[in-house]
Amino acid sequence: MLDTLRRIVQDINATRDLSEALNLIVAEVKAALHTDVCSVYMTDYNRGEYVLMATDGLRPGAVGKVRLKFGQGLTGLAASRAEPINVENAPAHPAFRYVAATGEAPFHGFIGVPVIRRRRVLGVLVAQQREQRKYSADEESFLVTLAAQLAGCINQAEIRQVLARLDGDALSGTLFLEGVASARGLAIGEAVVVFPATALDRVPDKDIANPEAEAARFRQAVAAELAELQRLNERMRLLLSPGDRALFDAYALLLSSDSLVNGTLERIYAGNWAPGALRATVLEYANIFMEMDDPYLRERSADILDLGQRLLDRLHEEQVVNRHYPDHTILMGEEISVSQLLDVPPEKLKGLVSVRGTGTSHVALLARGLGIPAVFGVSNLPPGRLNGREVAVDGYTMRVCIQPSPPLRQEYLKLIAEEAELSRGLQHLRDLPAETPDGYRLELHANSGLFADIAAARNSGVEGVGLYRSELHFFLRDRFPGEEEQATLYTRVLRIMDPHPVVLRTLDVGGDKPLPYFPINEQNPFLGWRGIRISLDQPDLFKTQLRAMLRAGSVYANLAILFPMISSVGELREALELLRCAQVELQENGVPVRTPRVGIMVEVPSAVYQIDTLVRMVDFASVGSNDLTQYLLAVDRNNDRVAKLYDPLHPAVLAAIRHVVERGQAAGRPIGICGEMAGDPASALLLLGMGVDSLSMNLGSLLKIKWMIRSIRYAAAQELLAEVMTFDNAAAIRSRATLFLEQQGLSGLLRVGR
Repeated sequence: MLDTLRRIVQDINATRDLSEALNLIVAEVKAALHTDVCSVYMTDYNRGEYVLMATDGLRPGAVGKVRLKFGQGLTGLAASRAEPINVENAPAHPAFRYVAATGEAPFHGFIGVPVIRRRRVLGVLVAQQREQRKYSADEESFLVTLAAQLAGCINQAEIRQVLARLDGDALSGTLFLEGVASARGLAIGEAVVVFPATALDRVPDKDIANPEAEAARFRQAVAAELAELQRLNERMRLLLSPGDRALFDAYALLLSSDSLVNGTLERIYAGNWAPGALRATVLEYANIFMEMDDPYLRERSADILDLGQRLLDRLHEEQVVNRHYPDHTILMGEEISVSQLLDVPPEKLKGLVSVRGTGTSHVALLARGLGIPAVFGVSNLPPGRLNGREVAVDGYTMRVCIQPSPPLRQEYLKLIAEEAELSRGLQHLRDLPAETPDGYRLELHANSGLFADIAAARNSGVEGVGLYRSELHFFLRDRFPGEEEQATLYTRVLRIMDPHPVVLRTLDVGGDKPLPYFPINEQNPFLGWRGIRISLDQPDLFKTQLRAMLRAGSVYANLAILFPMISSVGELREALELLRCAQVELQENGVPVRTPRVGIMVEVPSAVYQIDTLVRMVDFASVGSNDLTQYLLAVDRNNDRVAKLYDPLHPAVLAAIRHVVERGQAAGRPIGICGEMAGDPASALLLLGMGVDSLSMNLGSLLKIKWMIRSIRYAAAQELLAEVMTFDNAAAIRSRATLFLEQQGLSGLLRVGR
């Protein structure tokens, strides 16, 4: 049966559209079970019906015509119960409904198995037989297992069918696809699909008559790529630090190496065309690196493959010149790399869509820093069929709209214009305090990790940097940066923001953020070696970073240091002791040291319940609402199967944060919020009601949140918080907060609800 299951799923995935897939399903299931009839009913939620869409054994003319109301017949019973219905004599069952058009009167044995995807019943797979016999437990198990597999297959087939219809008639409808993570904002433009380096594998060998000409073509591609890397390096000079731009230097070094260039030229002179020679050389050296024991060297294989793909693009005749990027480019792919993103001129890049990737990936963080709307984790996206299509990216609802109809397109353009107008209209708030009409004041800070963010923050009226992600500079290198390099970097960050405070978070990697040269392979990385745990286990790396931060703080007095993922008092004691040791070491070397403000991130439940002790050991605490929500709800927000369960307005999350704020106030320690909640109007409204001291967010949200704070009385926010804390679910809380904002005339903040 397992082989049969695999064969059926493979065959379905090879079909061109939904109709072909369903017809294949009924034929193969009927043959596998040796039954008289197999049919598929699909759910029509708009009309509240189950529609016969394919059959092998019933009258063919019934397809598309037979419809059962929700709950009607044994088929409706299987769907409403969301479980198999297996009966020996169907006509004798009280739920049986005879439908003459199907010609099913002679059939007695019946089994109906719902096809379910993400809690929605897509349809029902039905098998029938003439004799009175209940389907066996093995047969039922086979159908249940197949139905679970079919949910994804049918979804993909539906997408292929919609795309085929759109190819024929642009007015026939649109296709909406959902992701699991995003960078907020709205954009509409033309899809430019980029492919992963594995496309290099498909390049064939081809004999050539003129090796010298082919070698010249390859040398020209190498020279052009070197020039392009230099151009990118210069273009990113104001955006990234010299260390962050090391990626370009690494690629240039590879291009200058004898092994890659000369190896390809040798194969060309042996008679192979340039793309085939390049493929063979790149894969040879990538495989050598992949087989090395050293994790860092193994990771370099990805660089070789990426560079090989870039050269291949240049060698393809249609790509001899630079790739054409439309004025409104939506970059799309299976998994977009940093170099692919940076290839697009910044003024043309309007949005990102990726099949894989998370909200904390390299590219996601870069997108937020650049203010680019993005949707990640769109698992059912077929990028190969979308190049050149018009695409709308909605980072608020985490949805992608493929080829929007004219009315929908106009609606998106209207919303984008309204967003731009709202942003312009809020500029007058830039230098005003975040203070409620009844006098409650809190600070608005920026989340950052790139120099572009810092420069923009300095000119946007923020009162400091509440979270500087130091790990971004580690990600963009091919090695751990040294103390001198880090000290220069942190000094520059403090200088740009002086005298406003800057909270430098110590290295926070692991989990879904492994360093390429420090890979961590664990079965459950979110509960594994990450954050402060790595720093405490690697005191040499940790003290190097702490000394670099303290050296920067000796020049500028606006330094604060933040320890991530503290889960126990013991961990905090160790971290504070290492910080003390770093101070002593610097003083012994004659470096003047100021004692900085020190804080902890409250991200795990254990920290919530030890907050009384923890908060008295430091100067402040910052609630990392993203991880705290994830750990409290046991939900991986980057997993499309459970992402809908992730909601920071869950009553348990709000109760935990309120507890932290209250205990911080009792201890006289300021409490800030630095997760996505801070930039979400509904969440920020309730955080205001709790009396938090600061909110730290991406710059794109800052003026909107300031508008909200300056428009709502603190007392009213407190009353609303007291009301919603009696609610038992996140949806009701969000709905009430949204209604409150609308009643206060702040509907412009609620794009997510449009």
